[in-house]
Amino acid sequence: MTPDRLDRFARHIVLPEVGAMGQARLAASHVALVGMGGIGSPALQYLAGAGVGRLTLIDDDVVEASNLQRQTIYSEADIGKPKAEAAAAWLAAFDPALAVTAYVTRITRKNASELIAGADVVLDGCDNFATRLAVSDACVKAGVPLTSAALGRFQGQVANFAGHREGHACYRCFVGDAFDAEDCDSCADLGVLGAMVGMVGAFGAMAAMRVLLEGVSTLGDPQWGQLHVLDGLKPSLRTMRIARDPECSGCSSVV
Repeated sequence: MTPDRLDRFARHIVLPEVGAMGQARLAASHVALVGMGGIGSPALQYLAGAGVGRLTLIDDDVVEASNLQRQTIYSEADIGKPKAEAAAAWLAAFDPALAVTAYVTRITRKNASELIAGADVVLDGCDNFATRLAVSDACVKAGVPLTSAALGRFQGQVANFAGHREGHACYRCFVGDAFDAEDCDSCADLGVLGAMVGMVGAFGAMAAMRVLLEGVSTLGDPQWGQLHVLDGLKPSLRTMRIARDPECSGCSSVV
């Protein structure tokens, strides 16, 4: 790294849990973010701040005034613009040394494999089960780890899945096939606290970094299949293990 990059990431490099090798790994890594809304917004900020070298942003929505309460990379000037493009513009202003690709499209079963191609980890922060399951199945097929981050009112859930690896669960093992639909509640229906979304998005970025640093630093423990549940009202954090479903339609064919 050049002197200016060393200075920018000095606080990471001096951490024994990251170090120079860990920072170099982050700089060489590629993260695909599905959904540039409440979770994707803070996750992008911290992944970019960590120096992840390449970021793919996938979202078909546009910025609305109601988003500004929690999606902090956007401003009033962005209202009406595609979120993926506005997020890419934020990233270019924040750190032009990072590579970014923006897709203004909805990720589906038909295009998921193409959109996540080449990623070292996919961070999914979208708002419906159909998309989450399509992304999970594509990750298993492509052999790409998945960081799943979700939020419902004051409860957040974050987990790393490696369904492409023998003995490990995928996201579909967790929720099953019954949720292959888009008719789920949204934050417009239930409400959402901006700071809580920030907590979950930052936690998701941390989980994705654990995946990226596997094998090169002590922080690199992905904690595969461990679902971390955050309760913002108490507040509290508890963890449960997701077992692999031997009959899962998403990963049971993986040897």
